[in-house]
Amino acid sequence: MQKRWLMVTLMALLVLLAACGGGDQADVTPTTALTLKPTFTPKPETETTAPTAEPTATEAVVEGQTEEGATGGEAQENEQPTPAPEPTSPPAASTSDFMDVMTSPDYGMQAFMWWRPEVAHRDLGLIRDAGFRWVKQDFAWREIEGAAKGAFDWSRPDRIVEMAHDEFGLKILARVDRQPAWANPNCTGGGEMGPPQNLQDYADFLYAMASRYKGRIAAYSIWNEPNLAREWCNQPPNPAEYVEMLRVAYNAIKSADPNAIVISAGLSPTGGPMPVAMNDVEYLRGMYEAMGGNSEGYFDVLGAHAPGFKAPPEVSPDEVEANPDVYGKGRWFTFRRVEDLRAVMEEYGDTNRRVAILEMGWTTDPRPDSPYHWHAVTPEQQAEYLVRAYQFAKENWRPWIGLMSLIYVCNYDWTPDDEQYYWCITEPAYPETIVRPAYEALKAMPKD
Repeated sequence: MQKRWLMVTLMALLVLLAACGGGDQADVTPTTALTLKPTFTPKPETETTAPTAEPTATEAVVEGQTEEGATGGEAQENEQPTPAPEPTSPPAASTSDFMDVMTSPDYGMQAFMWWRPEVAHRDLGLIRDAGFRWVKQDFAWREIEGAAKGAFDWSRPDRIVEMAHDEFGLKILARVDRQPAWANPNCTGGGEMGPPQNLQDYADFLYAMASRYKGRIAAYSIWNEPNLAREWCNQPPNPAEYVEMLRVAYNAIKSADPNAIVISAGLSPTGGPMPVAMNDVEYLRGMYEAMGGNSEGYFDVLGAHAPGFKAPPEVSPDEVEANPDVYGKGRWFTFRRVEDLRAVMEEYGDTNRRVAILEMGWTTDPRPDSPYHWHAVTPEQQAEYLVRAYQFAKENWRPWIGLMSLIYVCNYDWTPDDEQYYWCITEPAYPETIVRPAYEALKAMPKD
């Protein structure tokens, strides 16, 4: 009954926000309800590989793979996973070491390398050629250990790491979430995201992954937007529960690879309401309270999400709050919402740790009935705002800003019917390569 009530509440909020999407953008003033964000789930492959003009060396990887992902294919391993060590005091690299790996600011793009090797190879080249040093990829737990505990299929992760790190020399940020059905049978309908029933299962998986890719995956992001019920098994967001997950994950990763950077989940910028969503600043304060005011042993870098909404990147939260009819009714409707999160870190004296923006961008969604239409910008504005966002960070957020990873190098499967399509800086095309104005502007942007 509670879950049904939550879903009804969420649907009502969706209708309210969608209603704000029509008409003149300047007249739209969104409510303070949960702000819809792009669904960043990699779309499962439903067709054959993308068309190619001629066979490439990377296509051979596709042969023998199944449509079911981790539950099929000869690459699957059935073995008893090595348990992650007990949480004592795992060795850890110093904060200064992490600052050498992640400069201020640093440059990254999110890509979708899971399904089509030939498209992934092309997209990694686009990232490198633009002068960006990081690629963010979702490593879905359920796609690697989906059949049963200890039944690993490393075929796709191996290919991604070999291609991104070994061939293109990019640093990999792995977002690790999406629990298998066996890890939480009560949280599987419709592909819901949520914590496993036994956190040790997640720890064991992370330990296996960090051991396998030691020195090759530079950073791990632990879960995604846990301040939203939809990302927490449709339960009310609970920062104390997430902090316990973070502690277990940190210990497992550091025990396998002390030099890996552990980043907390990016929080969705929102004002609520509970139980559907928790204000991201309040959630972060709840995390610090649950950590005893000290993030040591929980994360190396704080993760954040920073969509720009309707505001140019220089507009402050105070300016947004003072002009709700222009920017939206909430101080979180701005790229600079990150500064509110940084202020919480400063409240608790956690000033030696950097902030990594795990998602940033502006949508160009022109569809009148889209819930994102009210804050859509033109492709030319998208290009300009992204460049100005990096410039603003360089001039105002050093030394505490770290990686700034934008969305997206487009998923080949996305079409204009998908809202994610309008955040992209490239077109979902192959074998032809079509980039949008934002990509060209970012490629030309100085990166010092």
